[in-house]
Amino acid sequence: MKHNYLLALLSAFILWLGWPPIPYSSILLLIGFVPLLVAIENIIRGNYENKGRKIFLVSFVTGVTWNTASIYWVFNAMNAFLPSWVSILIALIPFTLAPLLMSIVLRLYYSLRKKRHIAISFIGLISMWITYEYLHQYWDLAFPWMTLGNGFANFHELAQWYSFTGVYGGTAWIWIVNVLVFLAYWQYKEKVYSFSQKKLLAGIGLVIIFPVLSSLITYTSYVEHINPSEVVVVQPNIDPYGKFGSISPQEQLEELITLSTSVAKPNTEFFIWPETAISGQGGINEAEFRDHGAYQRVIHFLDQFHNGNVLSGIESYGLFIEQLTMTARPFAGQYVESYNAAVLIDDSSKLQFYHKSKLVPGVEQMPFGKALAFMKPLFAHFGGTTGGYGSDDAPSVFYSQSGIGIAPVICYESIWGDYVSQYVKDGAQLIAVITNDGWWKNTSGKDQHLAYAKLRAIENRRWVARSANTGISAFINQRGDIVQKTEWWVPAALAQEVNLNEEITLYTQYGDLIVYIGILGSLLALLLIIIPQRKPLSNEDN
Repeated sequence: MKHNYLLALLSAFILWLGWPPIPYSSILLLIGFVPLLVAIENIIRGNYENKGRKIFLVSFVTGVTWNTASIYWVFNAMNAFLPSWVSILIALIPFTLAPLLMSIVLRLYYSLRKKRHIAISFIGLISMWITYEYLHQYWDLAFPWMTLGNGFANFHELAQWYSFTGVYGGTAWIWIVNVLVFLAYWQYKEKVYSFSQKKLLAGIGLVIIFPVLSSLITYTSYVEHINPSEVVVVQPNIDPYGKFGSISPQEQLEELITLSTSVAKPNTEFFIWPETAISGQGGINEAEFRDHGAYQRVIHFLDQFHNGNVLSGIESYGLFIEQLTMTARPFAGQYVESYNAAVLIDDSSKLQFYHKSKLVPGVEQMPFGKALAFMKPLFAHFGGTTGGYGSDDAPSVFYSQSGIGIAPVICYESIWGDYVSQYVKDGAQLIAVITNDGWWKNTSGKDQHLAYAKLRAIENRRWVARSANTGISAFINQRGDIVQKTEWWVPAALAQEVNLNEEITLYTQYGDLIVYIGILGSLLALLLIIIPQRKPLSNEDN
């Protein structure tokens, strides 16, 4: 078994090398699972007891090593402002939960393999993996950061066909190539030389070359329709850990305005400021925001820009007579709902708010808050809540007075392809990502987060204007190219003429069709595991 664990570690190493932010290494993902599949095959064909348990363990070794190496920054971020034991508990969610689910998928593959043909088993494996990734972004412990298709974010020239399939097309492609390469290797290892092996090698070539060539052709031939709009993104570079002690909300606002003015043009239409850029002691009451000094200062700033709009992150809250949600807390005879929000401000009396929907488990929301409702008195006694931030049920497109639709995507939400595409389907011509990547310090977390935004640009063929408090801010065009970006940990502002787009891609229109195929395949695979295999009739039965 020692040899099999070494193969599992080799898979983890290859997958880590292929993962962002290492540039142009994503092609390694196409062979990353081959050593693990060899280890699993060794166990299946070997003289071992408890084969299912051993397959689960070697799979877990690959998953936990690959995940921990790729997203080590989660603990780094949590440990900066939470007690160490809390940081460890939260970090265990992405470090071990996803690998646990991966291992269950591969254990189910073994159960299917025992009863069905190897081809059916591999189809079941790919289907169940896609289903696991999809379900892992729709429960209270959601963390789709390591969805396989995200791996091509740093080699986006090969992922242009995501405008048809989204990232799950990438997941399917990675697994199909891995399976075919494994089969070719196993035939070579067993010295099985036949015409079928030649067809297998030809199939591997086609499965790799066709998506690559089609993507490169699309990348080189894609031309944006000219529909210009002037946009500014601002990076104030305010340390999130010392924010409230080192700088006042008024000073922060003045810094944002100064940076904006330094690169603005008279025809600038959007100024995009980062997550929580507008704040106040205890937050800002949305119903009274027009009377707040910050609002008046922004309106005064916009006086010099015809059709100018400020899209900014804001720490806000709402007051309600009744407790409408699990996250609302008693306050002065009412209930207060806190939000991590975005706001669009223009020179009219209209205000548009959006409340972040995809909240970070354990930090912005209590996982399974409804199930833990019975513990609410205990949480309240210790000054906490079973909820966290309030949220919106669906994305909201902001519209300027000139009719331009812009998507206010807040931080963590930018890794949900289908969620971002809903903004575009609802009328967004431009995607704004506002974030505060300073929590992670100078780790690969900030680089991965930036790279994933390139996939959102490709899926929807929309420019992405990214404003990060402490970097990296950037403009990304409709092909996924980073046209401009700031340095890390420096105050900066960027101005860019972007092209607005109203056309809808196949992915935007129909979403994750591949997932539905994967779910159907998973259900069939589970049925084939459960249903006993019919034994062939013997001569006595005839």
